[in-house]
Amino acid sequence: MTATEIAPELSTRIDSLIEGETATFRRRQRRSEEISRRATSLAGGATSSWQVAEPHAVWLSHGNGSKLYDVDGNEYSDFHGGYGVSLAGHNHPAIVAAVQARVARGTHFAQPTEDSIVVADNLAERYGQPLWRFGNSGTESTMDAVHLMRAATGRDRIIKVEGGYHGHHDSVMVSVLPEDVGDLGPVDAPTPFPENTGIPAATMDLTMIVPFNNLPAVEAALERHPGEVAGMILEPIMMNAGIIHPEDGYLQALKDLLHAHGALLTFDEVKTGLTVGPGGASGLFGVTPDLVCVAKALGGGLSTSAIGGSTVMELIVRREYEQVGTFNGNPLAMAAARAMLTEVVTPQAYAHLDRLRDRMRDGLQAVIDRYDAPWLVVTAGAKGCVSFMPGRIRNFRDFRALDGRYGHAHWLVQHNRGAFLPPWGKVEQWLISVQHTDADVDRFVANFGHLADQLLGEPV
Repeated sequence: MTATEIAPELSTRIDSLIEGETATFRRRQRRSEEISRRATSLAGGATSSWQVAEPHAVWLSHGNGSKLYDVDGNEYSDFHGGYGVSLAGHNHPAIVAAVQARVARGTHFAQPTEDSIVVADNLAERYGQPLWRFGNSGTESTMDAVHLMRAATGRDRIIKVEGGYHGHHDSVMVSVLPEDVGDLGPVDAPTPFPENTGIPAATMDLTMIVPFNNLPAVEAALERHPGEVAGMILEPIMMNAGIIHPEDGYLQALKDLLHAHGALLTFDEVKTGLTVGPGGASGLFGVTPDLVCVAKALGGGLSTSAIGGSTVMELIVRREYEQVGTFNGNPLAMAAARAMLTEVVTPQAYAHLDRLRDRMRDGLQAVIDRYDAPWLVVTAGAKGCVSFMPGRIRNFRDFRALDGRYGHAHWLVQHNRGAFLPPWGKVEQWLISVQHTDADVDRFVANFGHLADQLLGEPV
């Protein structure tokens, strides 16, 4: 049951709270609203469709440490983290020094620099994958992964999880957030839906959709098309639907099942890589996939990505697959990534992140307990979210039942009180950086307490 089904009066309260907080938001964001109106040469008024938020985009000025500052002069503890990029926080001394030194020596050659070897060696040690190549975004690396699985097997079909996001290339822009598309099909064999216009039907036909945490559904998909499935791509911890953890043994069993059918497994660790632990989810669960994709936090704030593997990556070595890109291994990005891996995300940094994560989790849980709220706190390393439902979410169908108004209200309440969250409500997670402090976490928890008080009244 949803929170509003448990307590129907919350529906009126949540609408009233959103209305009041939206008015406060507008009063605080006069300059942002003005710039949004002026941005007529930007399609849709922003540089990415994911930056378009209600009531309007927030235009930022700068960041420092754990803080962000908008064009209206408001300060925020940054829990947005650029959708998982800013694990180092802002203006981290190691990243700044590396980038400044590299800028003075040239920023692009379309030839390799030694920093790329250090980065690849470090990733190989962290992920247990001996061979690496670089790209410029998570989309590029997951696209390479799909191509490589097809090239290695000589097969065309792939499997992806319902509700999983892996970038904006055709093969994976299927059933990402199928909220209002009609009949989703049976839970164990979801109907594929294009996530955007411009996705060819022929490509759609090659992408099969399965629920997360459901091995029989994967086996059934493999058996429907024997000898035709190249592999499966998934986030080992789903992070396009809040945070959904794999069930015990699911990932290893999935790898074994796919291999039994001659298919491959790719972990999309664009979001989980580095943020949930030093070796990402692969290290956390002790499962090594055939290919792993890492991006976002890897570049310390600069745009870069990586794909790693062993046997499958030999196709690149043998020139049977051409993995190319003018900006691959860009010297500036490699300098930042080297600093990120060798100086920022150290064992001491992860101890700090774990302590703050526990402080955040315990503080939020104390609020939930105080108000007897039908909500759950879900964390994964430095990332976390509040699920505004009382039961554990196992897959996208469970996630669909979440009332998006709660996530939007939470975003507004946090924003208006100096904590910046991603503006996509129930979909996204917070990120704690290595530069966050107890005070940042306590601000977030206090704001959450205000949300609970406005919706649920007196503590029990």
